[in-house]
Amino acid sequence: MEIEGKIILDLGIQSGTSKAGNPWKKREMVLETFGAYPRKVKFHIFGDRVDNIHLEPGRDYVLSCDLESREFNGRWYTDVNVYQARDYMAPVQNPAPQMPSYGAPQQPAAPAFGAPATQPAFTASPASSDEDLPF
Repeated sequence: MEIEGKIILDLGIQSGTSKAGNPWKKREMVLETFGAYPRKVKFHIFGDRVDNIHLEPGRDYVLSCDLESREFNGRWYTDVNVYQARDYMAPVQNPAPQMPSYGAPQQPAAPAFGAPATQPAFTASPASSDEDLPF
């Protein structure tokens, strides 16, 4: 899933040691989405990605993330885990495709005054009675 928006708040880095004795760290931030009705989304970057993903408050980004919900004491909590980020580039508005200009349809020139009128010559005639269908 991707979320586009501006980083508005850096909540800092938390670190600790797991039950297995492994060190961990996570960085939490808040992003405000674009659009007519912007939303605020708190997300975190976990583990080695804290050192690899550099985000600055006030800048626009596209974040690739996973959503995960879990239950604890009868309540549900949702985590937004960011695994990749890139700078946001506003969509480029391509100009609308132009219709080819064919110009006005050409009409045959009117015969000169006094010139004999010409009739189109039709030479197609059925060769036999079983070939009278047009297709």
